[in-house]
Amino acid sequence: MARNKEKLASIDAQLRLLVPGKVSEDDKLVEYDALLLDRFLHILEDLHGDDIKQTYEGGNHDPKKLEDLGNILTNLDPGDSIVVAKSFSHMLNMANLAEEVQIANRKRIKLKKGDFADENSATTESDIEETLKRLVTQMGKSPKEVFDALKNQTVDLVFTAHPTQSVRKSLLQKHGRIRDCLAQLYAKDITPDDKQELDEALQREIQEAFRTDEIRRTPPTPQDVMRAGMSTSVRQSGRVDKRSVPYNAPLIKFSSWMGGDRDGNPMVTPEVTRDVCLLAKMMASNLYYSQIEDLMFELSMWRYSNELCVRADELHRSSKKDSKHYIEFLKRVPPSEPDRVILSDVRDKLYQTRERSRHLLSNEISEVPEEATYTNLKQFLVPPELSIADGSLLDFLRQVSTFGLSLVRLDVRQESDRHTDVMDAITNHLGIGSYRECGKRLLFGPDLPKTEEIADVLDTFHSAFNNIASDSFGAYIISMVTPPSDVLANPLRVVPLFEKLADLEAAPAAMARLFSVEWYVNRIEGKQEVMIGYSDSGKDAGRFSSAWQLYKAQEDLVKVAKQFAVKLTMFHGRGGTVGRGGGPTHLAILSQPPDTIHGSLRVTHLCFRTLQRYTAATLEHGMHPPVSPKPEWRALMDEMAIISTEKYRSIVFQEPRFVEYFRLATPELEFGRMNIWSRPSKRKPSGGIESLRAIPWIFACTQTRFHLPKDITNLHMLQEMYNQWPFFRVTIDLVEMVFSKGDPGIAALYDKLLVSEDLWSFGQQLRADYEETKSYLLKIAGLRDLLEGNPYLKQRLRLRHSYITALNVCQAYTLKWIRDPNNYHVTLRPHLSREITESSKPAAELVKLNPTSEYAPGLEDTLILTMKGIAVGMQNTG
Repeated sequence: MARNKEKLASIDAQLRLLVPGKVSEDDKLVEYDALLLDRFLHILEDLHGDDIKQTYEGGNHDPKKLEDLGNILTNLDPGDSIVVAKSFSHMLNMANLAEEVQIANRKRIKLKKGDFADENSATTESDIEETLKRLVTQMGKSPKEVFDALKNQTVDLVFTAHPTQSVRKSLLQKHGRIRDCLAQLYAKDITPDDKQELDEALQREIQEAFRTDEIRRTPPTPQDVMRAGMSTSVRQSGRVDKRSVPYNAPLIKFSSWMGGDRDGNPMVTPEVTRDVCLLAKMMASNLYYSQIEDLMFELSMWRYSNELCVRADELHRSSKKDSKHYIEFLKRVPPSEPDRVILSDVRDKLYQTRERSRHLLSNEISEVPEEATYTNLKQFLVPPELSIADGSLLDFLRQVSTFGLSLVRLDVRQESDRHTDVMDAITNHLGIGSYRECGKRLLFGPDLPKTEEIADVLDTFHSAFNNIASDSFGAYIISMVTPPSDVLANPLRVVPLFEKLADLEAAPAAMARLFSVEWYVNRIEGKQEVMIGYSDSGKDAGRFSSAWQLYKAQEDLVKVAKQFAVKLTMFHGRGGTVGRGGGPTHLAILSQPPDTIHGSLRVTHLCFRTLQRYTAATLEHGMHPPVSPKPEWRALMDEMAIISTEKYRSIVFQEPRFVEYFRLATPELEFGRMNIWSRPSKRKPSGGIESLRAIPWIFACTQTRFHLPKDITNLHMLQEMYNQWPFFRVTIDLVEMVFSKGDPGIAALYDKLLVSEDLWSFGQQLRADYEETKSYLLKIAGLRDLLEGNPYLKQRLRLRHSYITALNVCQAYTLKWIRDPNNYHVTLRPHLSREITESSKPAAELVKLNPTSEYAPGLEDTLILTMKGIAVGMQNTG
């Protein structure tokens, strides 16, 4: 024990030398972070006898210090290695929770003071109250104008099918309780008794979180992903200018790709799509059922409108229901209480809807006939609408109008070539040649010869038509769209997806050809969605070029839509990371081209904290559009995009050493062990970088805190663009934020430990380009140091720095041992050694959680914990 304490004390000493600068103690964030860390260290010492402490004192990035830290880590036994990785990962989660409480606290103080003109609120993450105030007081809009615009706008938030959330659901729930305890501890007028109780609860929740296994031991199925997504659904209602927003105003809608996104994912079968539809309907029915019970208690009045009373009387006289399954109101509701009569019928149908869905989900024959259930939203809404909708009932109607019968509308995504294969099989079967040469729509029978892929596409259509109500179906998204026939061949509400650079460039012409087909424009009733993808465009051409091409494509698509009198809704395939279109929500929307939102926005969505942010930003963009770029700015952006794309592709796709370097210098090959997604990391198992999905591509680069350089020219005009053009400022600020998280010293350590010596010069050149780009970014923004203009974010990143550094060093050495087991200090064994298995030391118990690992004891879990911890530490996007 003493020997291990000495080692951990040495780790602490090395970490003190790795923290750049000193954090001001007058910020509440430091206080929150210090409190959580103090409580955690007490728990760590109780559980493992290891007093790991962190301080925040100056130092540098001397590579020798990183190696010293690595040497200490190599001498820890397997159990202690897991404890160290787990501890720093846990500290980063605590740092994020402290930050969330601090952000909420700052917002409350600002709202109380009425400080809506604060620059940060206007340019980063404004909520709806701030935006409404700013539109009226600063931009000259009348309250009625703002109210009318708000109630007529729609924001559709889409749950993605491939979450990058690396934290388990059980831990997320515990983290929520820790956050609540911390917030209440710092509430005003808290009593000493309450403070003690909350402090004890905080200690208990932190201990439970730390003692929970962070690692998913099996990969999630698409159904698991869907359940996790549904469990985070929230209810959102509000009032504006003392007038209630109509309950059936669109405002916020929710959709999902979970169980519907089959692009390159063989696990999403027609059966999976059927299951998630039934599961969603069952969960929604159960949720509404419990709320109806509460409403029946509340609504006991007897004097109502004639229409309500007549309907209640009809239901009462025809009612012959078995009520044994109800908790309350076991007998028939008296006819003198019409609200309760109406709601009891709603309750019956919800019960039947839930039970039928449950039976079908279990592949049972249901005795509940479909006509006894709700099959569309109108059936559900009409009965409660007869009542005087106010208070709880009005909130309930708003919830039902927002979430529908399935909580979310299900999107289905498929790659265009799969549809071409189906149509080709049909035309060839009918003896009329290739589909590509035939424009007529045709029918086919059950005798159509089908490959496995063709059967999957056709069964998906069958599943969609038979299991998804029309008002619960979102869109059929077709990726890799090229000719208009990719859309015309599909009878559903089709959303073409344009991602790669060439596809984005061709998108306006493709949509113009599509809109020139008169019967198609009539079928869509003058409304069309187009999805633009950030992930693959960024991987295809680099962040800078893709951002500019996405901007131009939106401008041109809007022009095409106006030409054909079509209302266009842009669907943004954004993710959490900058490389996938992430960043501050409010800024990202306000930097979109003018006329591209107009009160209608659809976006893939990761975090419910952004509900109000999307609503506020969509409103502000529509009522106060951003400036359009000057012609000379456009010319420079075009020139820079060409140079940037050429530079990026020369490294990623044309440099023969890159693939080998990338796979050696990052944990890309080891990511599958994290079990955080339900799909393969590659579209084609044998493919190279081009087939690698965007998430593991960005994840791998982020883990080593290294990012590819970018070429930038013409400083004077760029400074003008930065100061006057929101799109360009957002782009540069996000790149600056990414660079602030980078650390060439860490990247160099990975190179030294993991990369063959003949590739070292390649890594050195990339780091030199990186430093040159960083210097130019600072000149554009007029800064001397990264994040000098955003001290609050800089402080937040500093608080995490030492934890991430420790995990980086631990990860690099663990990867070295995994890839070169002959240099590992523990003798390689096929299973756990008797010494570790029989040990009563608490740390040894952690090794037993993964007894079948193909690696030496403790290595696999240590690696996974470092990957999860670094992901948590790097997830902030400003």
